[in-house]
Amino acid sequence: MTKRILMVVTTADKMNEGHATGLWLSEFGEAYVEFAKQSYEITVASPKGGKAPVDDRSLEGEVPQEILDTAKYLENTMKLEDVQDASAYDAIFMPGGHGTMFDLPDNTKLHQLVREAYEANKIVAAVCHGPAGLVGVTLSDGTPLVAGKTITAFTDDEERETTLDRFMPFLLETRLRELGANVIVKGNWADHVQVDGNLITGQNPQSTVSVADEVVKQLNN
Repeated sequence: MTKRILMVVTTADKMNEGHATGLWLSEFGEAYVEFAKQSYEITVASPKGGKAPVDDRSLEGEVPQEILDTAKYLENTMKLEDVQDASAYDAIFMPGGHGTMFDLPDNTKLHQLVREAYEANKIVAAVCHGPAGLVGVTLSDGTPLVAGKTITAFTDDEERETTLDRFMPFLLETRLRELGANVIVKGNWADHVQVDGNLITGQNPQSTVSVADEVVKQLNN
């Protein structure tokens, strides 16, 4: 049976004070490439559907052509509301970009899908700011999904180093800790992944391939 992955991306294109943002392309593209190599069936969904904005800063420097080529899969994303339930998918993957901080924490449809997937023992994975999609998720018993889980995410130190912390609605590492997560962090921009059962998280853009590889490993076991 072909494995099916639901990739959930942001459609928020502004931070506080109107600063432009969106999806961090490498976090989507590197994972997409890894999943495509496995011939997984990939669905890309977002809160608003349609075109997902890419953060221009993620296009700076030398971005490999195969990553740039994945931008075409962001042209017409499925609206999250149109995803009936999580049962059709083997994994949910949430790449980051600062946009996720604005439209994933309060998205009740996303929370439903993540809860369904997690409680069905399917893979829930997120990288960098992608764990913003875990912030509002509660399990069927009402407890936060991340409570007591060992995870990682974009760190408060990394956020301050970007100088974008003042435009954020909250600091992700701090919020996850407040929800009871055991957040493990490494030095800024270190490739770092945490695996807690079927919950897989990565710290920053440098961790994307490692997170994708762990998803592949679990799906192919």
